Amino acid sequence: MSLVPGLPPTGRAAVRAGIVGNYVDQINIFLPVVALAPALATLAGPHAGVTAGAVVIVATLLGRPIGAMVFGRIADRAGRTRTTQVAIAGTAACSLAIAAVPTHESIGALAIAAVVVLRFVGGVFLAGEYTSAIPLAMEWSVPRRRGLVSGLIMSMAPWAQSTIAFATAGLLAALGPQAYAEWGWRLAFVCGGLASLALLAYYSARVADAPQVVRQREQADEGRAPASLGLRAVLGGAFAGAFWQIFGLMSGLWLMTNMVVIHATGRLSADPGSDGGEVALVMGIASVAQALVMSLTGHWSTLLGRRRFFVGWGLGAAVVAPLLWAGTMATQVVPAVVGVALLQVVTVCGYGPVGAYLCERFPAHVRSTGYGTAYSLSIVVPALWPWWLPELQSVLGRDGSVAAVLVVGGLLVAGCGALGPRLAGPDLDRDVELVAQRHEAPSAAGALA
Repeated sequence: MSLVPGLPPTGRAAVRAGIVGNYVDQINIFLPVVALAPALATLAGPHAGVTAGAVVIVATLLGRPIGAMVFGRIADRAGRTRTTQVAIAGTAACSLAIAAVPTHESIGALAIAAVVVLRFVGGVFLAGEYTSAIPLAMEWSVPRRRGLVSGLIMSMAPWAQSTIAFATAGLLAALGPQAYAEWGWRLAFVCGGLASLALLAYYSARVADAPQVVRQREQADEGRAPASLGLRAVLGGAFAGAFWQIFGLMSGLWLMTNMVVIHATGRLSADPGSDGGEVALVMGIASVAQALVMSLTGHWSTLLGRRRFFVGWGLGAAVVAPLLWAGTMATQVVPAVVGVALLQVVTVCGYGPVGAYLCERFPAHVRSTGYGTAYSLSIVVPALWPWWLPELQSVLGRDGSVAAVLVVGGLLVAGCGALGPRLAGPDLDRDVELVAQRHEAPSAAGALA
């Protein structure tokens, strides 16, 4: 089944670049989660703990909402392709700069501080990349292939995570823990930066904005009042209903992701008898399972309808995920490699339709702003789990607190999914812009100059 039947070369390139580009994007996002963990002492000092790694990760996550708001508006006004190119260049520069940061032995605390600052700035550019490139791919996609393309794009996150996990395990085995901690980890960041530069060359040579979307965006800009455009319209104006419904749904997905990917990695690393290579292998296998299923869930949402998919997936996650966590982490009845894989499948694979769904909720003149801000702003509270989870643990216990977060996450996905439009059948046979206009709020449709 072809992903791009009947599209011109620039359209085929945009769809393919959206898929491959998200893989490169996610490589740069996940690098500190796995690749940097065995080398933290090199940058943060010999007494570095889990908190140092969490701060590096959180810096990236907090930079992303800012990047989405800034680059989203630029993409809506100046075009998706040009904005993507700028964001990719910034991402490459930040990853390559991290690879060159001196050690803690050389400059003390400035080493880890430099990494945190670069990860924050990198988060801004990373958000600009997916805020522009994914809507561009959806705008070029054939309507009935949109869910399938979305699933493939979103599955690049676990593929990237598994790539980093296996590469880290291989480097640790080949170099040994000491050499890896001293310099081997830098290879991963160099590869991430070079991959971004290769992607930049491809976008510059092959990709262009969808002409029908350019025309529609320009017509909308001419015919709408300033209050119906930009971030204000998305957060508190004509499109606020769609935004906050998606914000709640995405918050649920991010809560579950932080528990079963980032927190689970830390838990496995802290367990007696687990070394960095073993943890990387477990997370790599889990990521492959997650990627295979997620590549299908986008298309399943087309067959079921988007609303029915999110309601069913959210309820299933709320019931099954806490049981899997207890069986894997609390009682160790389920082997870690099996339990973590199943945990990620029943929770994180709900992202499959997200690329299509978010684009279907916002028309072209606010699509990147709405997509990027809803996707990224919802990260903030879940990303702060290293600070709020211990408070919850003091009440519910080490594993009871995680189970509670998983239940809340699943219910948010189901409840907020139920508040959205049905998006099934004939809806999904339409171009993304026609779907967005059909379900546009009356206040947005009538906000003419």
